[in-house]
Amino acid sequence: MAEVLRTQCCIAGGGPAGAMLGLLLARSGIDVVVLEKHADFLRDFRGDTIHPSTMEILDELGLAEAFLALHPSRVSQVRMNTPAGTTTVADLRGLRSRYPFIAMVPQWDFLDFVTKEAARYPTFHLLMRAEATDLLVEDGVVRGVRCAAPDGEREVRATLTVAADGRSSVLRERAGLPVRHTSPPIDVLWFRLPRAASDPEGIAGHIGDGHMAVLIDRTEYWQTAFLIPKGSIDRLRAEGIEQLRRTVRALVPWLGDRVDLLRDWDQVSLLSVQANRLRRWYRPGLLCIGDAAHAMSPVGGVGINYAIQDAVAAAGMLAGPIRQGRVTTRHLASVQRRRAWQVRIMQLIQAQMLRGALAAGAARPSGAGRLGLAVGTWLLNRRSGMALRNRVIGLGIRRERVPA
Repeated sequence: MAEVLRTQCCIAGGGPAGAMLGLLLARSGIDVVVLEKHADFLRDFRGDTIHPSTMEILDELGLAEAFLALHPSRVSQVRMNTPAGTTTVADLRGLRSRYPFIAMVPQWDFLDFVTKEAARYPTFHLLMRAEATDLLVEDGVVRGVRCAAPDGEREVRATLTVAADGRSSVLRERAGLPVRHTSPPIDVLWFRLPRAASDPEGIAGHIGDGHMAVLIDRTEYWQTAFLIPKGSIDRLRAEGIEQLRRTVRALVPWLGDRVDLLRDWDQVSLLSVQANRLRRWYRPGLLCIGDAAHAMSPVGGVGINYAIQDAVAAAGMLAGPIRQGRVTTRHLASVQRRRAWQVRIMQLIQAQMLRGALAAGAARPSGAGRLGLAVGTWLLNRRSGMALRNRVIGLGIRRERVPA
């Protein structure tokens, strides 16, 4: 028979949403089990932009200075080089925050940091190599999950189950929650290129001749995102890696011969870009948060931060009901009401920003298109639009506060 564990809250998924929710609930004295299907957090090319909104949450937890001791790169400005000139996408230096910058740190370091802090609380339990495979449902109410572990199947029974198992959420599928897809028409190729001391710093975007790349400064190398039309990866592979090298070199000439170090497709990872959201984030006994509730496009790097804000909102609104042993659909619906409209607005902003970037990168714009690009670039750089964009990218639509 499967081993049975009992807890007050079972969280499937040890990503940013699940790890932060586990920390916050354990901090409130609630017994919580977090299930992580991998043996560690070491996955490359995952989101790793910690925005001011998350820095303020860490500050409220008394963890900001300890996090900064990890020595993340600090980025205050994000610029995009286009055929019409340089556009400042974000400039956080004037943001009303103690942390007017984006902290760049590998996601595995961030997750290690959060879970180690959570482990200081005796009610926090992290189970690695434990994959949630199904829901335990009794009389229409989710009572926990089944999970696969190296030593066999387990059941984890809980007052509340939280699906934080990512954009391909198994628990969301098992719950039959309908998903609305709004996927952008792009995929992303991720690869690394060496960084020279004479290179620019921070995040550098390049658009032109129908192509777009974003380079993220990793001190010793550039983590490079190259946008491609959705579903075009097989055609690109057939054209050969040399064609990709030529395109990147033409788009970012200062990378020079370093592009030649990209020798085969084994060095390139494909991210199939998704943008979606649940129409309903819950059913009795179950709540979805983070990518399981709303996959964000990579535009603006807000995904981690919105997932963490979900966790903060859920902890503040549900800790009391969990402690009392009765979490109703009314409680769960209140979390969705607080967060869903913000997600919807940000997804609309992301879609508009992507459309603008794709238009700016159109091959050889001329006539009205060229004029529109020049005017659009000028408007983007105006102070009023910049201030609003900085606020939304840096702090989100609405600040989430850590529960006392």
